[in-house]
Amino acid sequence: MHGPPWVGWLLVVLCAATGAYCLSRVGAGGAAQRREARGEALMGLGMAVMALPMSVVVQPSWSPWVFAAVFGAAGLWALAHRHPHHLVGCAAMVYMALAMTAAAGTGSAGHAAHTGHAAPGGVPVLTGLLLAYYAVFVIAAGLRLAPAGAVAAGGPPAGAVATADGPAHAPDVAGPSGRARRGSARPELIGACRVAMGIGMFAMLLTL
Repeated sequence: MHGPPWVGWLLVVLCAATGAYCLSRVGAGGAAQRREARGEALMGLGMAVMALPMSVVVQPSWSPWVFAAVFGAAGLWALAHRHPHHLVGCAAMVYMALAMTAAAGTGSAGHAAHTGHAAPGGVPVLTGLLLAYYAVFVIAAGLRLAPAGAVAAGGPPAGAVATADGPAHAPDVAGPSGRARRGSARPELIGACRVAMGIGMFAMLLTL
């Protein structure tokens, strides 16, 4: 990623931590929740690698094509399973990877690696649309976090998990006592992870 190295490292830490948490959720919940956790883990960890500052870590010339192939395949999976938000995220990752190859082809990426300034890349209209999408997504997801702590006041059942494509629902329970199985994700943490990844994607798109 172009820009000041400290911004890149902050994004690396944020996205890696978010991806690691999503990865820890892969074995918990129902089949839909596990699929969603896998998609979010891939997105978070992929963003962490892409956010490595170019002025400090020089990635191989073939790495953008790896990003494009991996997230292109993930985008087709998201399309087949009707996950619109994951589809947009994968499209954004492919778009940024192709912008990296375009910058490298013009030689501006090497210049940015030495100067620390952003290299031109991407299509302004597409970048603007993606920025608008993630700005709205972050605001909406942040607002959804507000009632997450009001469970006792008549909100969803304790431990309810809100997926990106459906309403909140309670996870499986261990028995008549109603205790949630160990490993059930807290809804506020899931929401916070989505906000963090949305902010990270917005910041990365700004560097194009």
